[in-house]
Amino acid sequence: MKALCEALAVSRSSYRSWLCRPVNQHKLVFKEAVNTCYLTHKARVGAPSITAEIKAKGFNVSMRTVGRMMRTLGLRARGCRKFKCTTDSNHKYGASPNLLERQFKVTRPNQVWVGDITYIRTDEGWLYLAVLLDLYSRQVVGWQMSARIDRQLVCDALQAAMLTRGKPEGVMVHSDQGVQYASKDYRSIITQYQLRQSMSRRGNCWDNAVAESFFATLKKQAVYGERFLTRDEAQQAIFEYIECYYNRIRRHSTNGWLSPVDFEAEYYNSIEGKLVHLID
Repeated sequence: MKALCEALAVSRSSYRSWLCRPVNQHKLVFKEAVNTCYLTHKARVGAPSITAEIKAKGFNVSMRTVGRMMRTLGLRARGCRKFKCTTDSNHKYGASPNLLERQFKVTRPNQVWVGDITYIRTDEGWLYLAVLLDLYSRQVVGWQMSARIDRQLVCDALQAAMLTRGKPEGVMVHSDQGVQYASKDYRSIITQYQLRQSMSRRGNCWDNAVAESFFATLKKQAVYGERFLTRDEAQQAIFEYIECYYNRIRRHSTNGWLSPVDFEAEYYNSIEGKLVHLID
C-alpha cells in the first residue's frame, strides 16, 4: 500500500479514508430505478421516457445523466426497421379532400381521429391491424385485427372507436386513400354517425404521420424480435401492448410525458374539459 500511495502521490491516511467511505446510496438507488424502469417497459423505451418516469418518482436528473447510466448498464431500447407500405390507392372510388392538412395539434379529444393499417408476420401467415388514434392524446380509440386486409377490417375498427368514445358527432376521421377507406361500406358509417372524412394526398405518408409513427413504435416495441407461431399469439401480444401498455402506461412526449389515458384525464379534470363534457 505504501508503494501504491507514493506512486499515486496520495497519503496513506487519505487512502484509508477512501476505503472506509460508505457507498453512495443515492447513486445505487438511481441505478436501480433506471434498471427497474427499463425492465418494466420491456426494453421498449430509451433515455427520454425513462427520464420522465424516474423524475415522476422524485429523482432530479437530466436525460444526459440517465443516458450515461443506461450505457453503463448496457441498456438499449429496441430498434426500428424499414417501413413497408400496405396502401392500395389504385381503385375506382374517389378520394375525399385532405381536411386535416397536417394540422396535428388539436385542442380537445374527439376532434380528429387518424387511422391506418399495418401487418404482423406469423407462422400462420399475415395478421393485419387497423387502428384509429385520437389526435389530441394519441390514444388508440378503436382497433381491429384480421387475416384479411379488406373493408370489413377498417369498418370494424371505426365501429369500435364509436362505441368506445360514446358515438361523438362531427369527428374528422383521417386516413390514406386506401381502397378500404374509400369503400362504400366505410363511407356509409361516416355518414351514419355524422363524421367528416379526410384523406392524405396520394403517395404522401407525411399527411398521416401520426398513424405512421404509432405503427413504427408498435413494431419496434412489440413485434420486432418476436416470433409468433399463430395469429392468436400475435393478437394477444398486440392487445397487451395497446390496451395494457401504450394507452395506459407509455409516456408520450407530445403529452408532456403523460400516457394518453392520463393526458385525457387531465383535460377532463380541467374547467374547460368539464364544460365540454357537460355540453357533449
